[in-house]
Amino acid sequence: MANRGPSYGLSREVQQKIDRQYDPELEQVLVRWILAQCGNDGVAQPAPGRDGFQQWLKDGTVSNPGASWGRDDCATHRAKLCLYLQVLCRLINSLHPRGQAPVAKIQASAMAFKQMEQISQFLQAAERYGIAATDIFQTVDLWEGKNMACVQRTLMNLGSLAVAKGDGLFVGDPNWFPKKSQENRRVFSEDKLKEGQSVIGLQMGTNRGASQAGMTGYGMPRQIL
Repeated sequence: MANRGPSYGLSREVQQKIDRQYDPELEQVLVRWILAQCGNDGVAQPAPGRDGFQQWLKDGTVSNPGASWGRDDCATHRAKLCLYLQVLCRLINSLHPRGQAPVAKIQASAMAFKQMEQISQFLQAAERYGIAATDIFQTVDLWEGKNMACVQRTLMNLGSLAVAKGDGLFVGDPNWFPKKSQENRRVFSEDKLKEGQSVIGLQMGTNRGASQAGMTGYGMPRQIL
């Protein structure tokens, strides 16, 4: 899953806590959406589970169900098959009109730094699309599998925003994602605004109810009859 050694002690406890946040049901929803959004241009179904989902998003391996490759074929065409298609870049490009794709060139390279560069391009394009910077995962979260739950949240926010835009580019069921709140601007007339100035808000207290009217003034002796 990751290109790092095992963690121990407190680091291991923290990582286990992060891993428990991963949602297998959300994974299925995201896979269905990405496959529908990207179409059937060589995008294969990922292996189930967090590891398979991470590998699928990280390098976007192409798989043609009708093709059968032998060992020699795999060795000969490894560079073409390994990273011919980057799933995340295809996804963000599909949410833009034709000719306005934010990732102009999806590079086919098996080198690690090229793959990480593609992930960074997706993250930059997602932020320009409207995803808040605080809702975007870091490259290492996906590349090393450190926080796949954060990756899920970013993709979920991306899907919700694509539905909210309503530009016709979203493909799939809008009910897959939570509905984002939208602005409901209201315009009041001058008379209505003036009426509001004469109303005492509850945060300021109230001028109704019990009062000290008729009671002895402050500092005066109490009259006992």
